[in-house]
Amino acid sequence: MAVKKDFSQLEGLKKQFEQAVALKESRFFYEECIRELAARFLAKVIRRTPVGPGVFEVIRDKENNPVKYKRGKNKGKIRLRQLTNGGVLRRAWTAQTQSQAESGNTPDALSYVKMVNVRKVGSNYQIIITNPMQYASYVEYGHRQTPGKFVPALGKRLKKNWVNGKFMMTISQKELQIEAPNILKKKINQYLREVLKNGK
Repeated sequence: MAVKKDFSQLEGLKKQFEQAVALKESRFFYEECIRELAARFLAKVIRRTPVGPGVFEVIRDKENNPVKYKRGKNKGKIRLRQLTNGGVLRRAWTAQTQSQAESGNTPDALSYVKMVNVRKVGSNYQIIITNPMQYASYVEYGHRQTPGKFVPALGKRLKKNWVNGKFMMTISQKELQIEAPNILKKKINQYLREVLKNGK
């Protein structure tokens, strides 16, 4: 007695999987994955980035001497004029230049990630995220300073020899490293469902 088996559906499924991993499709999928990870990373980093009080300048009289408060709780302290609001370091994560971050004309994290270049290096896909502010690495890792020195940008004198880093990138990177396998697993499952549903 002969048994007939129909493998046409399995052959169709095989073709769909072959098309799913085709070079053009897979590259698009990999880029989508790296952009999602970059957007999540930026969301974490931006939330952790401290917001300073802004930039100040010393108010001076006609003889170019600093003007001091004459009464009140600030009596004897140097008067300052605020030039910019704080948050420049935070805005700089999605800025191309320092001046763009200072102007406040920066895109949100999702828009930025859609614009940024994805590079393929060997079999890896990369997005390079930088903060163009000169002092970003000092805030990240900490820095030395001279106690007693007056800093007009801060509007006060320095008190400590060492300022601890905030590690906003380091902590965010470690968190994302733990979360990435589940994020990618969901993306892969969604991608395969779409391939099977659409019959590419």
